[in-house]
This record gives sequence, structure tokens and C-alpha cells, in this order.
Amino acid sequence: MPRSTGRRSRLRRAGESAFGVLLVMKSGVMALLALLLVVAGVWTSLSDARPAMSAGSGERGTLVVRECGTEECRGRFEPAGDAGPVPGVSIGTAVAAEGERVPVALRPGSREAVRTGAAGVLYAWVPLAGALVLGALVVAGGLRMVRTAWVMGLLGAGVMVGAFALL
Repeated sequence: MPRSTGRRSRLRRAGESAFGVLLVMKSGVMALLALLLVVAGVWTSLSDARPAMSAGSGERGTLVVRECGTEECRGRFEPAGDAGPVPGVSIGTAVAAEGERVPVALRPGSREAVRTGAAGVLYAWVPLAGALVLGALVVAGGLRMVRTAWVMGLLGAGVMVGAFALL
């Protein structure tokens, strides 16, 4: 029986080092993918979240919805200030229904409205919530960080459920 000296050959050591580098690269790619998903969700959500959350971002008031199509509803915007009503303002059909009076903020320089209040803020962050749910799958499967993935997924699902419950 040959005696083992405890030394491995150069080829075996090189192979083990290469395998270690591949494992580190896999973890890095998965972390970058999860980060990219979350950043894209934040970027997408900000266009609606800014006017919905910020008092100075757009003109606030009430939208009286007159008619709804397949993708948007139109109506008359009644500003909270002294200005007169603005006809022909549009909002998405997911956040308003025909005949409803909805608290909104106008996007600066347009006739598009964004719903305000708790329902509007949660609805504005739904793209981020979806990105968190997708990112949770990457974190759990690619990085093996199961607890972190559960927190991300439940947070995203909670925002989505809250948004649609309040609408």
C-alpha cells in the first residue's frame, strides 16, 4: 500500500483553483442579475411614484372619470387650487373606473394623471414589487440565500396585494 505524503499534483491544484474561480464567477453573475432586476424595478417605478408621493411634483386635485376605453380612462381634472377645471385628462384603467372621483396628481407638462394616496403610491411601486419577486428567485436559486429570498419575495408580494386591495 503506497504511503500518502499529503501533496497534490500541480494539475489537481490548478483544477481545484479553476473550479473555485468558476464558483465565484457564478455567484458574482447571479448577484449582478439580482441587482439589475431590482434597479430596473426602481427605475420603472420612479416615473409614477414621484408625482404620486411628492406634493410639489405635479398639480394635485380630483379627476372625475367620464369614459373608459381599453387602456385608459378620460375625464375632467379639478385642481385643488384656484385654477379652473382641465378637460381631457387621462389615467390608466387599472386605477380608475367610469363615474369615479379619484384623487390624482398631473405629471408635469402633460395631461396624464397619476393616482395619489395610499393606493396610488402602492400601485406606483408595483414594478419594483415584481422585480423583487423575480430577484428572489435568482437569490434563492443562484446564490442559495434562502432567507433573504423569502424576505424579498414576501415584500414584493405584499406590495402587490396591498396595491390591488386598496384600488
